[in-house]
Amino acid sequence: MPHPIPGLLATCWTSAGNVMPTRTGPSSPLEVTERVSAVSAAGYTGFGIGHADIQNVRNTMGDKVFRSLLDDHGITTLELEYIDDWWTTGPRRGEADTVRRDLLDAAAALGASHVKAGAGQADDRVDAGHLNAEFLTLCEQAQSAGTRIALEPAAFSMMPTIHPGVDLVTQVGHPAGGLLVDIWHVYRSGTSYADLVDLIPAERLFAVELNDGSHTVPGTLFDDTFDNRLLCGQGDFDVAGFIEAIDRIGFDGLWGVEMMSEHHRTLTSAEGARHAAEAARRVLTEHHAGVGR
Repeated sequence: MPHPIPGLLATCWTSAGNVMPTRTGPSSPLEVTERVSAVSAAGYTGFGIGHADIQNVRNTMGDKVFRSLLDDHGITTLELEYIDDWWTTGPRRGEADTVRRDLLDAAAALGASHVKAGAGQADDRVDAGHLNAEFLTLCEQAQSAGTRIALEPAAFSMMPTIHPGVDLVTQVGHPAGGLLVDIWHVYRSGTSYADLVDLIPAERLFAVELNDGSHTVPGTLFDDTFDNRLLCGQGDFDVAGFIEAIDRIGFDGLWGVEMMSEHHRTLTSAEGARHAAEAARRVLTEHHAGVGR
């Protein structure tokens, strides 16, 4: 029996055009109408957008018009990003709280499925009890806004593998707190895909992201994640093996496609969204065709 091919979500950078936060600033140079149209035409039913861009949309287009734009283009799932430094104090916390308020308010107004949250920097050191308490507060605030928090352990963060992320969301145990698992960070952390199956509870897996890349890392991990990602099936990441592991966990949501590279940023939004969707859909189709045999 053929296995149904799941839907796709275009994460914010996949449709954002020529933008790289540390070089250009965080705002996309493209109109959101162009981005939503491109994502819809490529067959995605999920759309991701970052803090700077959603603030601009809300201040210009307004919530009602933007929500109608998504609905008219068949976008059923909205993803917002990115809440980081949610456990900090001082200046970092002040800036983080502004972003938190903005994104949770947007989530409530627009019906966002989840808000992505970060895990800081590699040299951050945080008491476990404090971290748990702060994450619980974040989850409670998200629940009040009608959304969920998808925590993303990152290879260059204080959670360089998925393990501390699993520990956090399971220890806190709040229904609005779960994980986002990006193949790039799993591969770069050296974690076996097979290990994910017994490690991640299905009810805590809120979002997944697909892409590909080279086994080697030119430059820093941060530059590599923005500059050198490849389309699914064009690199060394064994995307089919990752998909198999995620399927075995029991994930049933949209598959995020997060495409970022120097080449990707030279493409139009329509070209970039289409190429990324076609590559992801090809690997998903081939994998599930094999499962159905």
